[in-house]
Amino acid sequence: MGLFDFIKGQFIDVIEWVDYTRDMLVWKFPDQDKEIKMGAQLTVREGQAAILINEGKMADIFEAGRHELVTRNMPIMTTLNSWKHGFESPFKVDVYYFNTRQFTDNKWGTPTPVTIPDSKFQQVEFRAFGSYNFRISDYEAFYRELVGTHPHLRLGEIDGTLRGKLVERFTEIVAEMAENNFSFVQMQANKSEFVAALLPRIKEYFDGFGIEITDFSIQSITLPDELTEYLRKNTQMNMVGDMQRFMQFQMATAMEKSAENPGGGNPGMDMGAGMAMGQMMMNQMNQANQPAQGAGAAKPNEDEIFATIDKLFERLEKGILTQEEFDSKKKELLARL
Repeated sequence: MGLFDFIKGQFIDVIEWVDYTRDMLVWKFPDQDKEIKMGAQLTVREGQAAILINEGKMADIFEAGRHELVTRNMPIMTTLNSWKHGFESPFKVDVYYFNTRQFTDNKWGTPTPVTIPDSKFQQVEFRAFGSYNFRISDYEAFYRELVGTHPHLRLGEIDGTLRGKLVERFTEIVAEMAENNFSFVQMQANKSEFVAALLPRIKEYFDGFGIEITDFSIQSITLPDELTEYLRKNTQMNMVGDMQRFMQFQMATAMEKSAENPGGGNPGMDMGAGMAMGQMMMNQMNQANQPAQGAGAAKPNEDEIFATIDKLFERLEKGILTQEEFDSKKKELLARL
């Protein structure tokens, strides 16, 4: 090797990054303490941006394309180093590549139950899970807040930080909304509208890290047990108004209980019992609404009426009937004696 070849080998004249991973956010070109030759070729591919860092300060930014590193293409570097036009000497600078594509389907979730005030239930504990997409939007802020002096940064290195910050912000915003008479039931029933209101405030929070949250979704909200029981009872009470639906519900409930006890249940018997109970209640309600057919009409069976009242009372205790509904039906039945 001649002297010229040796001197030439001390300078970098081609700079590029071919990314074979799916999780690299930032990658520093390994210069191995070599200086960059003036006029070196810098290649930036689609989905990348190359940043020149001069003594820890961000200088020129290069988007996709092939760039020649000369003074006219490096105005910030030229100003920082007081270079004259036509400066030809090699120079020392760090070259960082930033991945500008979207990073999609990143999972988030509340690691422990979140407690918030609730306009309907006073206080509610719940869990929420979902996903989010993001991209690097501000290179300087991202470099300052998350990269620092690291030669490369992978998604896994900041995933916990991003997820924690997102959950923290989510919890704060939900608590604020709850204080303004926002009910947990509303959030569960109108997730899309809730996310639409939530996303701008989450995006604003992450702007300070140089990150743009491009999409945010709530895939699941786990209801607390007491709220689940309340909604179940409320649904059952609404079904009593439609006896056909109530009979279907009784059949489904009987079959579900039989399935939970495969060793001791009898699916046919359980389903028949559910149907019989529903049919009995429907017949009794129909009879109560029919006028007596003259003085010779048959007198209702006393035992059947009291058995019906007992069944209605069981429904009252289970929360299927309200006290008002029970009292009204009881009065009608007793009037037939």
